[in-house]
Amino acid sequence: MRRPKDPQGDLDTAGRPENQLFKMNSKLSTAIVLVVAAFWVLGSCKSTKTIQTAINKKDTTVVRVIEDPEIDSAAVISQILDKLHQREIRFNTFSAKVKVDYTDPTGKSNSATAFIRLQKDSILWVSLTGTLGVEGFRALIKPDSVIVLDKLEKTVTRRSTGYLQEITNLPLDFEALQNILVGNPVYFSQNIVSYKNEGNSISALCIGEYFKHLLNLDTIANTIGYSKIDDVDVTKNRTCFIGYSNYTPAQGTTFSTIREITVTEKKSLNVKLDYKQFVFEETLSFPFSIPKNYKEK
Repeated sequence: MRRPKDPQGDLDTAGRPENQLFKMNSKLSTAIVLVVAAFWVLGSCKSTKTIQTAINKKDTTVVRVIEDPEIDSAAVISQILDKLHQREIRFNTFSAKVKVDYTDPTGKSNSATAFIRLQKDSILWVSLTGTLGVEGFRALIKPDSVIVLDKLEKTVTRRSTGYLQEITNLPLDFEALQNILVGNPVYFSQNIVSYKNEGNSISALCIGEYFKHLLNLDTIANTIGYSKIDDVDVTKNRTCFIGYSNYTPAQGTTFSTIREITVTEKKSLNVKLDYKQFVFEETLSFPFSIPKNYKEK
């Protein structure tokens, strides 16, 4: 697959029209939340109504508690974990061009293109561009730091990676972020407490320190159908539903190029990701210079 084309050098947006996406309040946090939340693995082309129905179901009605003495539950759980291990995408570098369609809780829709370059466990480079081709933000994220250029306001923000946790209210570290981007499950522990075998697919529910995670796995194609992630803390009442579709072979397994995400608390946030191009294991550069006229924020 050909390498994603992306902005070259440090583009200057002076005198060029701004895309509506970048006119929203709190531009910096909006841009990063959009990129991070959008890549919550975190679409089987389900309609919004179907997704909402799935979100509203209680976990206990979706999976069967492990209590049948005639079934070797330990063997089933081991099989589930083995399949997840087999389909894990292992890589050193990853780059992609992703079309992001985003509907915020007020019902306003926006779109943008995200260009991504990732060196595993080391560095993540993200450029966010509006529909008119104007680069609004560029971010450089490392395991211990985050630097973001707001190219419209000509500002630079430097933070520790704890900043990602602050703005997303998630236990988000660099490892989780890179797994989100390539499509590996996150927040799925080995503590599987219940499951449901449906012939060609199996759904498993695990409970971790922060989240309950219901994962549906196609046992024939060995692909993830969907994830449903809920806060363990019921007072937070957040649910994230992620559907995966349009798989293509990659890295000895398969890669989902269409992902549909619905995050629900009091209102819903909807994100659709369409990976237009992606490449693994290619030598990458990470252009990131800070113009002298940019102000610290």
